[in-house]
Amino acid sequence: MAKTNSIYLVLDMENDLVHADGPNGKAGYSDQVQGRGIVEKTRRAIDKARAAGVPIGFVRVGFSPDYRECPLNSPIFSGARKNGIFKLGEWGTETHPDLGQQPTDFDIIKHRVSPFYSTNLEAILRANGISRIYCSGVSTNAVVQALVREGHDRDYEMIVLEDCCAGLTKEEHDYAVAGLQRFCRMTNSEEVAFE
Repeated sequence: MAKTNSIYLVLDMENDLVHADGPNGKAGYSDQVQGRGIVEKTRRAIDKARAAGVPIGFVRVGFSPDYRECPLNSPIFSGARKNGIFKLGEWGTETHPDLGQQPTDFDIIKHRVSPFYSTNLEAILRANGISRIYCSGVSTNAVVQALVREGHDRDYEMIVLEDCCAGLTKEEHDYAVAGLQRFCRMTNSEEVAFE
């Protein structure tokens, strides 16, 4: 594999959130993820990145079975403990099988919205000389937005594959995209040229 200064981070594309049989795939994000073909488009982008020699990192939110890392007062995570979702080691926190995760891909586990907060992401980026981050995932107004803003402030070149992202609603997604354009370059799975 040729040396590259890029990585493609696939954000929170785990079964509990995006699989048709997962709790948020049956309700929650189902209309947007399935209607926009997010899984299929993301897989095409992953294959394209691999062909260009760009490494892939899968970012997943998850907690220990006793939820010791889960914040008690978080509006966004309050339902995890109550509904028994996002448990590490279970099907729900595995990457959607259609995305073809490989053992050589980076696996970044997070306990908050941001992929940078208390994870191994920064060490991976520095150790591999990464200066450009391509990204996509669910949801646009949470994990994607957090990564882009924090990556921007850490001086990474940020590139979002817009058609591989989704919010809970079209309006949430569109609003997040509009706000992010000041911090990144927008492209899509068809036009992206992984460098």
